[in-house]
Amino acid sequence: MQNHISPYERDISDQLTAIADQLAYELPPSLRRLDVSRFDRIVLTGMGSSHYATIPIERGLAARGLPVWRIDTGSLLDFPELITGKTLLWATSQSGMSGEIVALLNKLEGATRPATIIGVTNDEQSTLARRSDILVALKSGSEATVSSKSYVNTLIAAYRTALALRREDEAPLIAAVRAATAEFARLIDDRSAVQSIVNEAFLGDVEPRVALVGMGADGATTMTGALILKEACKVMAEGYLSGEFRHGPMETSGPGMITLLIGDGTDATLQALSEELTANGTEVVTIGPKAYVGSKQLQTSDSPEIVRLIAGMLYVQHFTILIARAKGLVPGEFIYGRKVTVTI
Repeated sequence: MQNHISPYERDISDQLTAIADQLAYELPPSLRRLDVSRFDRIVLTGMGSSHYATIPIERGLAARGLPVWRIDTGSLLDFPELITGKTLLWATSQSGMSGEIVALLNKLEGATRPATIIGVTNDEQSTLARRSDILVALKSGSEATVSSKSYVNTLIAAYRTALALRREDEAPLIAAVRAATAEFARLIDDRSAVQSIVNEAFLGDVEPRVALVGMGADGATTMTGALILKEACKVMAEGYLSGEFRHGPMETSGPGMITLLIGDGTDATLQALSEELTANGTEVVTIGPKAYVGSKQLQTSDSPEIVRLIAGMLYVQHFTILIARAKGLVPGEFIYGRKVTVTI
């Protein structure tokens, strides 16, 4: 198969433009006028990477003592009673047309409607955009297949929205992301470090197993990373939060597995996991500013958090492309699915 540039790879190359467009976008002033203390709860919902992008937001709101729930929209459809007339519903859907989101909005009519709906979406004419009280646009442009620039812009939009709700200044965050542009450009262009890991993994006859383990906010990268590895290169990859990997999945480790540890390099849980996995023959790779002992490292900046999350996802995107190539596939090409999942 010829290694032509796939639409997915073109989207990845276009991420800097998408980031710039999101940073230039002015958030609705009504976000800052909301008094989050008047809501009985804040419910964060979405599906897939749209949902995982709010993991850091859930943590940030909960750390401030706010009553926050993060629940995927499919589960929320099972018990919409979680939403009351005093709830702030923050719904994220890159298309604004995913089946679960549309079904939920149809269910939340009249007396069951929440007090306020914040809709975060790329399509400003979508169902989610039209039915939201406050629309936050992603400004990521068109996207051909697997989420790349739309996910990165969802992260940035989510952090900006959270700052607005807390009535905090977003200028430092915007400045930090803009300052990291050179780092992002380098990471997008240079696949050599990931290429060497993939080359080694495919020396044998057995396709490697992939696990992604992250702590805290980095859980957004592990969960989204596992999702896009399955979508873009058809490899069985699973994402885990905190110590979940020890509760059963540890038995699948050993030779033939690549484990990506995603964090700042200081967490004791991931440090111990790195040592044990390295000892049993697992290929262990740290994505972060400091390598866990015994692992290879894919370097990111130490801070701020949002920059580390974006950089980490750029490395995962390289894995999706290079594993697809190693398997003779077109990166990001759907076989059974499609870009917008409208079927529940």
